[in-house]
Amino acid sequence: MTIRRIMPNVVTQDIEESRSFYSDFLGMDVRMDEPGFLMLASSGNPTAQMTLVSPAADSWDPHTSRSALAVEVEDVDAAYAAAERQGYPVVCPLTSEPWGIRRFFVQAPDGSVINVHSHV
Repeated sequence: MTIRRIMPNVVTQDIEESRSFYSDFLGMDVRMDEPGFLMLASSGNPTAQMTLVSPAADSWDPHTSRSALAVEVEDVDAAYAAAERQGYPVVCPLTSEPWGIRRFFVQAPDGSVINVHSHV
């Protein structure tokens, strides 16, 4: 499996306070801004990314706040087949989202939920 990017997913109760810390203090650029969800990237290294998610995101994406990190792969369908073949619990099925990604959520042996996705 070819991994293109790994992004930590930080769950926060106060997205604006977190935005201030990561954007104003650390200097990360906001790349996606949806209710209760921000994707941030380093201006000097655009592949250094993270997401912030609050309970407000549950109204349009009830799964992201469950995940510890997002892993972008080259072929999400192959990754999904591998997860099923290897017996890892899929906690959200393979889905094409209206915002341009195809993803599924899988539970790692340590209990962490991972968002595995590809851009379409």
